[in-house]
Amino acid sequence: MKNINITTEYIKLDQFLKLSGITGTGGESRVFISENEIYVNGELEKRRGRKLRQDDLIKIGGEIYKINSSGEIE
Repeated sequence: MKNINITTEYIKLDQFLKLSGITGTGGESRVFISENEIYVNGELEKRRGRKLRQDDLIKIGGEIYKINSSGEIE
């Protein structure tokens, strides 16, 4: 499991993909979401604007990511 640290209340799915290094741009994220199965807390997700919050689990392929918030909301 890979931990992804954020300093805001939430991060959108397309921003998460860029932050985690899976994609490089928003356009790449949009294509990636449409062509791959991404599960958020066990549910298939296709909305790039889906808000990810503290303790959410994201599964992409065989990799699992966990959102961790530092609690320092910007």
